[in-house]
Amino acid sequence: MSHRNARLTLHGRRLLVQRVRQEGWAVAHAAKAMGISRQCAHRWLKRYDEQGEDGLRERSSRPHRSPRATTSQVVQQILACRHEHRRGQDWIGAELGVPARTVSRVLRRAGVAYLHHLDPMTGQEIRSSKATATRYERARPGELVHVDVKKLGKIPDGGGWRAHGRAAGNRDRKQRIGYDYVHSMVDDHTRLAYSEIHDDETAATCAGFVRRAADYFASMGIGRIERVMTDNAFAYRHGHAFIDAVAEIGARQKFIKPHCPWQNGKVERFNRTLQTEWAYRQVFTSNQHRRDALAPWLHTYNTERRHSALGGLPPISRVSPT
Repeated sequence: MSHRNARLTLHGRRLLVQRVRQEGWAVAHAAKAMGISRQCAHRWLKRYDEQGEDGLRERSSRPHRSPRATTSQVVQQILACRHEHRRGQDWIGAELGVPARTVSRVLRRAGVAYLHHLDPMTGQEIRSSKATATRYERARPGELVHVDVKKLGKIPDGGGWRAHGRAAGNRDRKQRIGYDYVHSMVDDHTRLAYSEIHDDETAATCAGFVRRAADYFASMGIGRIERVMTDNAFAYRHGHAFIDAVAEIGARQKFIKPHCPWQNGKVERFNRTLQTEWAYRQVFTSNQHRRDALAPWLHTYNTERRHSALGGLPPISRVSPT
């Protein structure tokens, strides 16, 4: 079993080696497909080249010796000072003659809560951190929907490098065939999803999509959409056509905080599922072949595919029958 910070299991590392060393994948493409950085991929490939199969196995990252490690006596002084005075690392560090960063690390290793999570009168922990907070979910269908666009490279006629190998794909690198823009809407409560493929992400295209998505949701039993959450893309925030379309369906716009995509996490996670289970699940021989496969997959996603956030039930299970 891999340690908690490892991005790949032993099987995943073997698969990485197989794809790069045997099947001729570029390291960058193999890394992206497996959700790791290129640096991480190169590190495992180098270990395999030098040590073979043994190089792919776990090994401890603990140093053999730590001559400058903080002594247990200093650790106890830091914890006692924090408990008594309820002050931050800057104050404690100056009081004990210890670097503030050292104080911070000692407190985190000991599981001591942040000061802003404590009641100022009693010192008891009263707030949860972002990492431990319960994930939110709207109480009813249509109360909030998440909207986003995923850009995918188009597939040349006859198939791309996934069909013919990296060497064949490199011959056509200068051929620019453009991108598919997959527009998606996901309901926060039910996880019901709707997607369309377009050639752009302009405000007019986004506006048409949101109208058709609202019609689809209505046909599935979600009669009204109250709020539409998006990122801060120009088409969403400043596109008059999109703003008018949202008002037309009776909804209000809601924007995520800039550079915080996790706030739109339900559609972001749907985009990832869409890639792994539709776009990259099989080898397509043309771009139209992949486009035609979206609707059947989406129907399966909404009506049959088990969703972990819904207790193993599909999204349609949370929609009231029309």
